[in-house]
Amino acid sequence: MSDLESLFASNVKWANDIKENDPEFFSDLAKQQTPEYLWIGCSDSRVPANQIVDLAPGELFVHRNVANVVIHTDLNCLTVLNYAVEFLKVKHVMVTGHYGCGGVRAALENRKLGLIDYWLRNIRDIYYNNRDQIDAIERFEDRVNRLCELNVIQQMDNIAHCNIVQNAWGRGQELSIHGWIYDIRDGILHKLREPIDSLEKIPEEYRLYS
Repeated sequence: MSDLESLFASNVKWANDIKENDPEFFSDLAKQQTPEYLWIGCSDSRVPANQIVDLAPGELFVHRNVANVVIHTDLNCLTVLNYAVEFLKVKHVMVTGHYGCGGVRAALENRKLGLIDYWLRNIRDIYYNNRDQIDAIERFEDRVNRLCELNVIQQMDNIAHCNIVQNAWGRGQELSIHGWIYDIRDGILHKLREPIDSLEKIPEEYRLYS
């Protein structure tokens, strides 16, 4: 059996196992999705969103990219955010990074890698704005991990500063932005900062008014 055929076989076993425990699972799932959470995470294969927080299919709306970056010119990410906030009415947006992130490491090493250099430029800007703090850390791995944390915090702000989120707050919609980081070494999530849940929690300069 080829590697790809084994994936189809695994899929059948997975589906059958679920139906044995809950015969109506897939028929109920097909009717609609009503997740309360949007997970914006890294594409790293070691960071499976649903499994980390032990949620079933249908309970977590997910967007992933290299190094969990939210850029205001990234229509892919913004479309996901727009759909999640305005149509699914999610209550929580979780930016979830992870320690030892390869994208963050590459940004800190400042090597030419190709097309991805344009993407990582956003993380290099975070390093530049916090270079005194990061350069004061002795071990390189610890510098990488601190930049992973600062990257998550910056992406929280980027989300809060966009009109999709601020429009939701303006119409009284319940919506909180969270910054988490995952430790691959022990499987545990950590909170990095208190949630942002209103216009009053962001600087005046970033508040958009109609």
